[in-house]
This record gives sequence, structure tokens and C-alpha cells, in this order.
Amino acid sequence: MGNEFEGQAIIVFGGAGGIGSAVCRRIASEGGRVLIAGRNIDRLAALGTELGMSWHSVDVTDPGSVDGCFSKAAELFGKVDGVVNCVGSVLLKPAHLTTDAEWATTIATNLTSSFYIVRSACRGMTKTGGGSIVLCSSVAAGRGLINHEAIAAAKAGVEGLALASAASYARQRIRVNCVAPGLTRTPLTQSLTGNEVVAKASAAIHPLGRIGESDEVASAITWLLSPRQGWITGQVIGVDGGLGKVQSRG
Repeated sequence: MGNEFEGQAIIVFGGAGGIGSAVCRRIASEGGRVLIAGRNIDRLAALGTELGMSWHSVDVTDPGSVDGCFSKAAELFGKVDGVVNCVGSVLLKPAHLTTDAEWATTIATNLTSSFYIVRSACRGMTKTGGGSIVLCSSVAAGRGLINHEAIAAAKAGVEGLALASAASYARQRIRVNCVAPGLTRTPLTQSLTGNEVVAKASAAIHPLGRIGESDEVASAITWLLSPRQGWITGQVIGVDGGLGKVQSRG
């Protein structure tokens, strides 16, 4: 690895999760400074110790907590050059079996969190000359998948947020992009990927014939985040084994 992120200060929300921790490791290996943000204090502390990076406990569904995380980053680094939101959830239920509480939690965890993060990031970046924001959607936002109503709606909202904010803040040199993974092997998806029957069925519907790995999604996120991609904004990039665009053989 080189020093692609030398001098860059990055906040990774959901930084102790499967994809988030892979993002943190990639940024650290390329010379960047990271504030690892999330809810699980034990995992945050362990990853912070491993990488020699700072960490901060945050509730991404609380606007004050999100603002506080940006204040912490400004205190540590003096600026924020990049932000990633890897926070998410998994709910596979048809609409008629989804409770009000499950719907509200899914929207708050995925969409509301992204809005609060974009809002706080742009408030700071408009004053410091720009930056890069990367949000996480899902292949389900653009392709109808059975039992994905709530998560598909939330992630479609994330994509709309990314596109609109990319337009709103382009003049301030703030780039906003999105990755849309297919099923990826992470602790969050263990109930799916760890079930042999479910994992085999999921692999079969992906044209490349397998489930994704955390570092493959992290690679796309860090690529978009990098200042070298300064000509890219308002994009949704599928990291999904072809599921979103390619028809596999029946």
C-alpha cells in the first residue's frame, strides 16, 4: 500500500463492523488518520488499539450525537476530509409481516442516520474547502427482491439523498457517492451467510456465483473516498456480483 490518504482525516461511522473495519484498515495502511465511530465500545477500543487510531461512541440516530462526533474529529484533526457511513441493518420480511417498530428502526438506522451524517459533514466541509462522503445502499434499492420492502425503501432513500446532496454541494467541492453491495459476509449478515441453505441460494442468484467479502466493498468505498477520484460525484456503484444489472443463467 502507498500513502494515498496522507494528511487526510476521515470519520468512519460503523467503523467497528465488518465493512467499516476493513475501510479503517485500508485508510490507515495508506497514511490516513481515522476516527472510528460506532456503538460497540469494546470493538471500537480493540480496533483503535490495533490501528493506533482514535475512536468515539456515537448513536447515528441521534442528531446531537452525530454532531458531537464531528466536533470530536475537528478537535483531533482540525478538519474532516472524508466521511463514510457503514451503519446498516438487515430485515428480511414482507410488508404485511413488518411491524411499525421494525419499519421505524430500519428507516432510522439506514436513512435517517445518513441524513444526519451528510448534514453535519456538509456544515463543516463547506468551511474547509470540500471533501468526500460515501454512503452505503444495497442492491435491493434498485432491484425488486423478495421480502426486502423495508430495507429496500430505506436504501433507495439513501441513494436519493446521495444524488441530491451531490448536486447541492458540488459548488462547495463536496463529493457524495454511494456503494450498493449485494449480500456480503459480515458479522451483521451472519444469520444469512452462516446458514448453508440460505448462503447457497444467495450465491446462486448472484451472476458471479458467490457471496461478497467485506474487503471487496471496502475497496470500492476507499476508492470513492480518495482525493484521487476528485472528478467523481453523484454515483451509485454496485458491488454486488452483477446482481443489480446482469441477468444470470436460469
